[in-house]
Amino acid sequence: MKYMLLIYNNPATLAALSEQEREEVMTSVDSILEELTASGELVGGDALAGPELTRTVRVRDGVPVTTDGPFAEAKEQLAGYVMVDCATPERAAEIAARWPDARYGAMEVRAVVGSVEGDR
Repeated sequence: MKYMLLIYNNPATLAALSEQEREEVMTSVDSILEELTASGELVGGDALAGPELTRTVRVRDGVPVTTDGPFAEAKEQLAGYVMVDCATPERAAEIAARWPDARYGAMEVRAVVGSVEGDR
């Protein structure tokens, strides 16, 4: 089963880390990615652009309205995702718990129940 691990963090919290702490975070991420690649569980993932490049689209009464930013009511924002292919939801949660952002923000684990294929 594929699981999407949604990475939420607060940019201000990350900016407050020392350079050594930021390096430790990146080293942890690299280590986890190497492990998941070796085990065959890594499907993919990407970091996302900040809220200044984000647009939210809503359709109300058939009229699309686009606004700047994610406008979440929290300081944490969706910062990226990792897609893994694991045997159990417990394994996906175990991976999410090891991700550094789980210590500073949150990791959301969602089962992927379908995909959309498109031309790239």
